[in-house]
Amino acid sequence: MVAYPSELYGILCSWIYDHATRLTLDVLSAGPVPKHIGFVMDGNRRYARHEGKAIKEGHADGFTSLQRILECLLKMHVKCVTVYAFAIENFNRPPEEVEALMALLRDKLQEISQKGQLLDQYGVRLNVIGERSMLPKDVQEIAQAVEDMTANNDRAILNVCMPYASRNEMASAVRVLIDQEKTFVLKHRSIEIGENDIDQHLETNFRGSPPLDILIRTSGVHRLSDFMLWQCCDSTQIHYTPGYWPEFGLRDLVPILLDYQLKYWNGQARLVLS
Repeated sequence: MVAYPSELYGILCSWIYDHATRLTLDVLSAGPVPKHIGFVMDGNRRYARHEGKAIKEGHADGFTSLQRILECLLKMHVKCVTVYAFAIENFNRPPEEVEALMALLRDKLQEISQKGQLLDQYGVRLNVIGERSMLPKDVQEIAQAVEDMTANNDRAILNVCMPYASRNEMASAVRVLIDQEKTFVLKHRSIEIGENDIDQHLETNFRGSPPLDILIRTSGVHRLSDFMLWQCCDSTQIHYTPGYWPEFGLRDLVPILLDYQLKYWNGQARLVLS
């Protein structure tokens, strides 16, 4: 089959882009690589309205962006990625949008868990974090199946937070600690719960996630929206980017990673000088 000039041009552009991407990731991998990056994937709905698309198409494009960015980070050997997929308060959105999101979550969980897909290819263990009892039964079952299927993967971790709220995660950690200490209460001993106790019982932490190095929020909104509030300590670098999440790409990610590496090296230099 003969390729027309326009097709050859498309093939050439794709080849150049793939090689440029691979070279960029190789260069970045030569420096310090963050162990844990979190994403508030904001702007899917506004992106859809801007592009004249249905809201569910905006969410679908957002998942495509997630797969693209996740693959880049896995190629760089980032150990853990945590994404805000669905907030508890999102259940207050119109029922048709919630139903479309649940269908999308169901389909994408099945898709990325298939043999040869990202989780299998890069040895990623998937954790679904949050109040899973609030999800439809079939989504709960699929989430559990994907977790079981990837339980022995030990090269990287993908935390999908849905439905999630950071304050709810902290409250749940305290409840677990209190339940564990009930025997001491019966013996008239006081319960002493410290920061380390709560930290170890946060769902994002006890599943093996390293400390959060970078938190990225798209769409130009400057707030955390109840996402990983405890984990955003003084060493976490927080970045707000102007574009919508479906538009987020390597051109947005590279400056953030370079900033991380520069600050890492400066911090190491200060340690040597002191």
